[in-house]
Amino acid sequence: MQNYLEEFSAYLLLERGLSANTLAAYKSDLEFFLDFLRRQGLSDCKAVRRDHILDFLEEEKGQEKAISTIIRRLVAIRVFFRFLSREKILEANITEVMDSPRFWQLIPEFLSLSEVEALLHAFKGNDVFELRNRAMLEMLYASGLRVSELTTLRLDGVDFAQAVLRVSGKGERERLVPFGKSAARSLQRYLERGRPLLDPEGLGIELFLSKSGKALTRARVWALVKEAALRAGLSKNIYPHMLRHSFATHLLANGADLRVIQEMLGHADIGTTQIYTHADSARLSRTHQRFHPRA
Repeated sequence: MQNYLEEFSAYLLLERGLSANTLAAYKSDLEFFLDFLRRQGLSDCKAVRRDHILDFLEEEKGQEKAISTIIRRLVAIRVFFRFLSREKILEANITEVMDSPRFWQLIPEFLSLSEVEALLHAFKGNDVFELRNRAMLEMLYASGLRVSELTTLRLDGVDFAQAVLRVSGKGERERLVPFGKSAARSLQRYLERGRPLLDPEGLGIELFLSKSGKALTRARVWALVKEAALRAGLSKNIYPHMLRHSFATHLLANGADLRVIQEMLGHADIGTTQIYTHADSARLSRTHQRFHPRA
């Protein structure tokens, strides 16, 4: 399998033209997977089954790896097995369908609509920080932004006429992301009544500012989301990225196209976005079991 990994690395470099950093990330994630397989006594990729992949992902989760790390490793495994199938090393790509209750347990955590509403209404005062925090939470959910994208949003990146944000994502890739009327209202209030007090001379370029007039830090955004959850009386361990997961899951549940969600999230690979299809499958399965008379 190590030889196949080297062939795969060459394929990514020469045929796909991936950057050195991306190539190193794929290889590192797959090394973890191959090490797991070796510990299971597997030395032939033809002997690998879906359950082995699920066992690996569950081990990663048991070690409290970040869900983003687990998703990234799953994407690397999928691309690897797609390569093995394409090269006729394997007769079929065993990662094409990864639909099972065990897999649903590995999907990103997300909030219900009522939980989102409670969180968004946690900051409801009219002082500068309440206005800022409400607008910040609205934007995280309305556009599915990463925290790093939120903190680097610029004033000139907001287009109210078209209701879109110009976002600089991973790898400095720029994309346009829409936002809704509720987020627009909250943001307008912040820009009119809050932000001028944080930047009285009008010198700042970032959208969301701290008390000192500088851009909010990721750590501060994290703390504010925790404060919102506490105010809302939500017992879940809520963190900023959960709003991004909720954004994607709720879009999919209401019929949005997966490719469109991929574009809005700024995912380079559709495989990363596909994790949300399993979230929706889990929801449908639970609904069926609860309400169907012969479930």
